[in-house]
Amino acid sequence: MTTFIENTTPESATDQAPVAHRPRPVRQKPKRSFIHGLITNKKALVGMTLMVAFIAVALLAPFLFPGDPSRITALASQEPSPEHWLGTTAKGQDVLALTVHGSRSSLFVGLTVGLASTFIGILVGLASAYFGKFIDESLSLLTNVFLLLPGLPLLVILAAFLPTGLGTVILVLVVTGWAGSARVLRSQALSIRSKDFVAAAVVTGERAGRIMFREILPNMASIVMGTLLGCVIYGIGAQAGLEFLGLGDVSTVSWGNNLFWAGNEGALLTGSWWVFVPSGVCIALVAFALALINYAVDEVTNPRLRKIKAPKTTERSAAK
Repeated sequence: MTTFIENTTPESATDQAPVAHRPRPVRQKPKRSFIHGLITNKKALVGMTLMVAFIAVALLAPFLFPGDPSRITALASQEPSPEHWLGTTAKGQDVLALTVHGSRSSLFVGLTVGLASTFIGILVGLASAYFGKFIDESLSLLTNVFLLLPGLPLLVILAAFLPTGLGTVILVLVVTGWAGSARVLRSQALSIRSKDFVAAAVVTGERAGRIMFREILPNMASIVMGTLLGCVIYGIGAQAGLEFLGLGDVSTVSWGNNLFWAGNEGALLTGSWWVFVPSGVCIALVAFALALINYAVDEVTNPRLRKIKAPKTTERSAAK
């Protein structure tokens, strides 16, 4: 005789039975945009803050110190004081006014040289990588010639024979500064030229200009950005070097000319450190800010350089 054993376990007991802990599915975070990555990067924040501050000072220079900054306003070689925060030069000029107004010329030359050199580098690099053969050989030969020429003597020769002026300084720096960016961009464009999506665009009959600027160039955004920042640093530093040697327009106010007049007036020999230190510190800070932005761009665009945060341990895992 078969006996049936009735299950007397209440439903509430079965509902309250312990259930094995199952790990929750890990949700993948959406990919961060380039702008969001720069905003959240500490190096980019510091660099952009410094650059915004310098650009704001340069734009507001006519309102902060109206009139001619080279005019004599006090006694010669006065140390920093509440009346003249950075002291005066050997002629009696206010050093702070010269430094603030000098930022306009130096930043303008640096940004112009950076944009022009990068633009020429993009054109030469893309054309050389895309067309190849005779065009590549010709452009590579031209690039190598400019790379092999010594930079400083070429700068001195061009600046000495051309008429003095801000346009001459920009022209000389662009002529001597585009070759390095062209070489870097060409090598990157060559690696992208062999990709399948570029070959598909060629097969579909797309024009060469559209393939270069709509297919290849967007995939070079990070290296183009880095090249631009490097060219801006080169433009500011090279302008200061030329003007310090007396090859610029000494009648204009810039950081390089401030250093030139400080050397001619014997500021270093007399111990007037407040005359040449502000312009030198400004050049160093701008280069430092642009370098920080360049490193931040590399970290945002290159996953290998990102810092991976350790996952936070929950209370349950800590109890176990």
